[in-house]
Amino acid sequence: MINQQNPGPQDPSRVNVSVQWDVDYWTKKFNCTREQLVKAVQKVGTSANAVERHFQH
Repeated sequence: MINQQNPGPQDPSRVNVSVQWDVDYWTKKFNCTREQLVKAVQKVGTSANAVERHFQH
């Protein structure tokens, strides 16, 4: 069940750029724009760990 009081990712192991509250969560976590997040997912896939490593470089 989705917690509307504390919206976070539906699946914390995956970055879903199709769901706005997921985008809001991940852009805040990685301190990036939506466009940067989408490009990272296109490059490394939806794994949250892979996207995090992408932004650490």
